[in-house]
Amino acid sequence: MPLVSMNEFLPKAKEKKFAVGQFNMNNLEFAQAIVEAAMELNSPFIYGVSEGALKYMGIEFTVAIAEAAAKKSGLPIALHLDHGSSFEVAMACIRAGFSSVMFDGSHYPLEENIRLTREIVKAAHAMGVSVEGELGTIGGVEDDLSVDEADATLAKPEEAIRFYEETGVDALAIAVGTAHGMYSGEPNIRFDIIEEVASKVPVPIVLHGGSGVPDEAIRKAIQCGVGKINVNTENQVAATQTIREVLSKDEKVIDPRKYLGPARDAMIEVVKAKIKLFGSENQA
Repeated sequence: MPLVSMNEFLPKAKEKKFAVGQFNMNNLEFAQAIVEAAMELNSPFIYGVSEGALKYMGIEFTVAIAEAAAKKSGLPIALHLDHGSSFEVAMACIRAGFSSVMFDGSHYPLEENIRLTREIVKAAHAMGVSVEGELGTIGGVEDDLSVDEADATLAKPEEAIRFYEETGVDALAIAVGTAHGMYSGEPNIRFDIIEEVASKVPVPIVLHGGSGVPDEAIRKAIQCGVGKINVNTENQVAATQTIREVLSKDEKVIDPRKYLGPARDAMIEVVKAKIKLFGSENQA
C-alpha cells in the first residue's frame, strides 16, 4: 500500500490507548529492521527522518526506501520529517513524497511558533499530509542540535491547548521531562501535564526521547494520552554495539554485510520490544 499520513492510525491510538512508534531511518539497515519487526507483529509505524539523515541519505533515496517498505509490507506506514526547521524544508519533503511532517518551532516565542506552524498545517493539509507541532524545549542531542537539560523548558498546559486550537496540528509534542539520547538517570516525566493537555485536545500527545525510558513510565504515559513515541538512540546503540562485537572478534572481516546484517538483526529485536510495549501489535 502507499505511504499514509499519521491520521490513518493516530486517532485510533488515542481512542484505544496505545502508541505508535516513530523509529528513525538512518540508512537501509535501519529501514529494513523497522519494517521487518512491524511485519512480524502487524503494527503500524512511522519512519522518522531528521534533516541530518536527509542530508546523509538524500531525499530521493529516503522516499524510495520508505515506499518500497510500504509496498512490500502492506502496513500503514507514515514517512515523517522529524524536527523540521522551516516551511521550506517541510514543503520540499512533501513535494518529494513524505506523508507527514513535523515543524519544530519550540525555540520561537509562542505567538511566532503558532503563526509558523499554522502556515505549514494549512499547506500540508491541502496535500493530505499530517503535521506534528512542538511546544516547550526538549533536552539532549538530536543531530547537530544540542540542548542542555538544564535549559530544557516544560510545556505549559494552557499554552499547549491554545497552540492546538490555533494551529490544528494532528499530533502535539510537548516537553514533559524526557530528553533526546540515553539517560544517565531516570527521567522525571510530568504525567500531570500529559494528562491535562490530552484531556483537552482531540489529538494524541507525542513523547520525544523515548529511548531508555522505563517500561512502566511508558505505559503510564500512554494511559495519560501519549499516542506517538519516538525511538532512535536505542536502535543506534544496538546496531553499533553489534558492529563493534563482530569486528573485534575477527579483524579480517571487511564485507559490510557481515557486520551490518547482525546489526540489523539486533535492531529488529529492539523494535519488536517497543511495539509490544507501546501496544500497537495487531493494530495495523
